[in-house]
Amino acid sequence: MAGTLWTVIVVLFVVWIIGLILSIGGKLIHLLLVLALALVVWNLIMGNG
Repeated sequence: MAGTLWTVIVVLFVVWIIGLILSIGGKLIHLLLVLALALVVWNLIMGNG
């Protein structure tokens, strides 16, 4: 499960970076970043990191 979670986090971060470079997505890109950070924190708290 932890491997899948990290994959999702990496994908969300890459999409955010692409959105910043291409200036697309607006607030959705930042929402994805917040979601990725929340998943990182959750994973660290649960001890799966």
